[in-house]
Amino acid sequence: MEDPASLEERLDLLLKESDLVIAQEYLPTDFDWRVGLLDHQPLYVCKYFMAPKHWQIQRTDSIGQTRYGRVETLPVEEAPPDVVRTAIKAANLIGDGLYGVDLKQAGSKISVIEINDNPSIEAGYEDRVLREGLYTEIMSVFLSRIEQKKLPVPRED
Repeated sequence: MEDPASLEERLDLLLKESDLVIAQEYLPTDFDWRVGLLDHQPLYVCKYFMAPKHWQIQRTDSIGQTRYGRVETLPVEEAPPDVVRTAIKAANLIGDGLYGVDLKQAGSKISVIEINDNPSIEAGYEDRVLREGLYTEIMSVFLSRIEQKKLPVPRED
């Protein structure tokens, strides 16, 4: 929305259809950060660039053709520490699962956009740095959790 008046007008229309409207600030950036975490630890960091001439990472045109922005994967230790810390803090509020935290950075301001509890991990993108090690780490955490569930539980008599 360009100004408070246009927001008010749009909200009036939306509230005729719903009792609740959830909105977030529009933050135009060249890319979104994605931090993949498992068991409270960052596994990968990606920059998802916006699709050409668009404000999202994918753009579907009028004939149904989809174009994507490029993806740049960084070693966790080379990513901005504030981005990684913010992602960890956000994911920790949810639990210790496998999460993809999407963030935007505008100057020094970092905003959490969403926490995905079923993040995409695509060959050649999110695994570009760790390669097979990414999958090995994920499987080892899951295996450890399965093995913990198999441990006998002491009985109280």
